[in-house]
Amino acid sequence: VQLQASGGGLVQAGGSLRLSCSASGRTFSSYAMAWFRQAPGKEREFVAAINWSGSTTYYGDSVKGRFTMSRDNAKNTVYLQMNSLKPEDTAVYYCAARGEYYRMRDSSAMDYWGKGTLVTVSS
Repeated sequence: VQLQASGGGLVQAGGSLRLSCSASGRTFSSYAMAWFRQAPGKEREFVAAINWSGSTTYYGDSVKGRFTMSRDNAKNTVYLQMNSLKPEDTAVYYCAARGEYYRMRDSSAMDYWGKGTLVTVSS
């Protein structure tokens, strides 16, 4: 599976962005997907995860209630809707795929990674 994240950019605090992650391969729908982010000088942080069908999601504490992850298996794409953005959300955002829907918070457990997309939130 090859992944490509897009949709990053510069936004003011309180604003919104929607990230997309497009996947190649006909087996996309069999993978659980996740978003991680990494700010300069910090470790990679779990943001959100979704199961293969899109029926189950969970989020990191720092984004819970503000971010929503979804997927469209017909389009081989997952999304991250980010609302009420804060300067501390500034980071490179990565999408990742895993063949099993557990250990989704563990970046070392991911099977595939896409190149990141930069989100910058100005105060």
